[in-house]
Amino acid sequence: MAKVYEFLANGFEEIEGLAPVDILRRGGIEIKTVSVTGSEFVETSHHVTVKADLKFEDISSFDDADMLLLPGGMPGATNLLAHEGVCRALREQNNKGKRIGAICAAPMVLGSLGLLHGRKATCYPGFEKYMKGAEYTHDLFTTDGNIITGEGPAATLPYAYKVLSFFVDEDKVRQLQRDMMYLHLTGEE
Repeated sequence: MAKVYEFLANGFEEIEGLAPVDILRRGGIEIKTVSVTGSEFVETSHHVTVKADLKFEDISSFDDADMLLLPGGMPGATNLLAHEGVCRALREQNNKGKRIGAICAAPMVLGSLGLLHGRKATCYPGFEKYMKGAEYTHDLFTTDGNIITGEGPAATLPYAYKVLSFFVDEDKVRQLQRDMMYLHLTGEE
């Protein structure tokens, strides 16, 4: 079974952090939220307190990660970028060619680390200036190699379904979209 970790910092955007967890778990993927605050509790950008599954300090290695995810939100994205352990884990994940996802403001973390150089990527409008070396697409989500980026809060569901599609077949993704009424939302059913 695939294993995904999502890093949560104070100031993360709720929908971008929690909707991918919901969708991946419904899809049968093991995903763990990882607090980088030093506590298991993380305060979102709209002052909702969330309890993470794990604290960063409790994990000796992310070698078992099939994917690392970063939600956006401010100052969540800058707090992720300021965390040396998160930056190290992202570099190692990328060096192994393993999957990384970032949405909204969080692609700035990848850009600041040089992980988007020569790649297509998207982000919340205005943050493209932080995606050093990337070709900005302005799409809802963009996949280039092992990295997927998402535009912002409204893109969270299509972004999360795309992330799920990396680990399960398209029929399972489609069934989950149907069960969650997403296809009705998009007018596909």
